[in-house]
Amino acid sequence: MFTHAILRQPGPDFAQGLTTSLLGTPDYGRMLEQHHAYAQALTSLGLQIEMLEPLPDFPDAYFVEDVAVVTKELSVITRPGAEARRGEEFSMIPVLARHRPLAHITDPGTLDGGDVLIVDRTVLIGLSNRTNVAGASQLGSILSIHGYQTRTVPVAEGLHFKSSVTWVGGNTLLMSEAFAERAELADFNRIVVDSDEDYASNTLLVNGTILTPAGFPKTLRKLRGLDVPVVVLDTSEARKMDGGLTCMSLRF
Repeated sequence: MFTHAILRQPGPDFAQGLTTSLLGTPDYGRMLEQHHAYAQALTSLGLQIEMLEPLPDFPDAYFVEDVAVVTKELSVITRPGAEARRGEEFSMIPVLARHRPLAHITDPGTLDGGDVLIVDRTVLIGLSNRTNVAGASQLGSILSIHGYQTRTVPVAEGLHFKSSVTWVGGNTLLMSEAFAERAELADFNRIVVDSDEDYASNTLLVNGTILTPAGFPKTLRKLRGLDVPVVVLDTSEARKMDGGLTCMSLRF
């Protein structure tokens, strides 16, 4: 069970962040409303929220999940793969040091938390444009001391691994069609999202409830078939910045 979540308020410059989206310019007021609703949803599920202030000169910093990987035993401070985001991680060191011992990904490794999916003691690490082999290897070595087994999965499309693959409980993953036949995921049950709803692959399981983005009815029906509570949240503005539900918080 999660008891805490760390979030960072989006800054007024958030629309200047990195994105490949062609969905238009995001609206700051609407982003703040959606971010507030996201925080409220986590609070309703029993999490104590620590809301950080916007980080000057880092418009993507509200995607806090990318700068750390938090387990029960420790927090791993990452080395972001995008040069424009390097420096965000340093602001998270004193925050997480209050909760966990720290370890660090170092040069030449790069690692974004959005490429790391933890399912019990198995850690799936996506090799993407943001996470390289050296970063994945360092994380594997750090976590192996605590009994975790890691495996890497190539990310051929999408920004991060968790843009396309997320955990929805038990031994079941929700994923886009691009990952449905990946041998590295063959030992999991798989719910495959229809190709026109790929964005909905990024869901968030919190204390027995699934958070899912609004606007994807076919995926919603599949998730409701799991017989667990499902909460629908509007993430339209984060989507315009290549973001989703998992990346806007660190949960532990």
